[in-house]
Amino acid sequence: MPKTSAERPGGPGPSLPLGRDQIPRLPERGTMVELGEGFPPARLFRFPQDFPGPNAISRSMAHDMFSPARPGLTPELMIRAYAAGIFPMSDGADHDRIFWVDPQRRGVFPLDGFHISRSLRRRIRQGGYEVTVNRDFAGIVAACADRNETWINTEIAQTYLSLHELGQAHSVEVRIDGALAGGIFGVTLGAAFFGESMFSSRTDGSKLALVHLIDRLRAGGFQLFDTQFTTSHLESLGAVEIPRAEYRRQLQIAVTSPADFFVMDRHPSP
Repeated sequence: MPKTSAERPGGPGPSLPLGRDQIPRLPERGTMVELGEGFPPARLFRFPQDFPGPNAISRSMAHDMFSPARPGLTPELMIRAYAAGIFPMSDGADHDRIFWVDPQRRGVFPLDGFHISRSLRRRIRQGGYEVTVNRDFAGIVAACADRNETWINTEIAQTYLSLHELGQAHSVEVRIDGALAGGIFGVTLGAAFFGESMFSSRTDGSKLALVHLIDRLRAGGFQLFDTQFTTSHLESLGAVEIPRAEYRRQLQIAVTSPADFFVMDRHPSP
């Protein structure tokens, strides 16, 4: 593995856990939808009517729930949503509407089950790339959103940037010849890492970032790596689907346990 450099943003340092009484309850209602081929059915909750709830809406804006006057997405609300087991999506980069997603089956990476293929091991030994952490969080988010179809609109992206400034969202970047070749970003809460998105502009760019991220999560005592959904690509690396109930069991343990995203920078391996 190449040497890495990590930049610590502001915030509390170690990923602080929640108390069990801080985990919000989800509403009973929600609309079951089919998200498309290869994805499990999911409940959708409207923002803000279903979560955080009617109290977030003033009477003056009740005539149009998705007008610019609706309450904005905040880092605090995002953390509450992740603790409750849901995550935000939009219909596209130019769509203002935001909804919360609660899949029937959740994608996770068992941290002891990550599979590195022979070809990827050869690529790691070959070197010729640099891994950094949090050097260009905004660039990674922008690259992940720069697709024909994306769930990351401006408001969601800005909320991730705010979480990063608070020390609760991180990126891993891979550079080849000084240029971004791939990366991944996500949110930390206690011993849970919520992987949001990754991208590659060079062969194996995102895989190299993922290898480093897995090592970092293991070293820091993380217990849950949430990928939201699985794909054939992620499954080839060891990702699996688990039922919603099992996910929530693992989630409650993880968000109420401590972890440290930067422990390997203080105690680097020889």
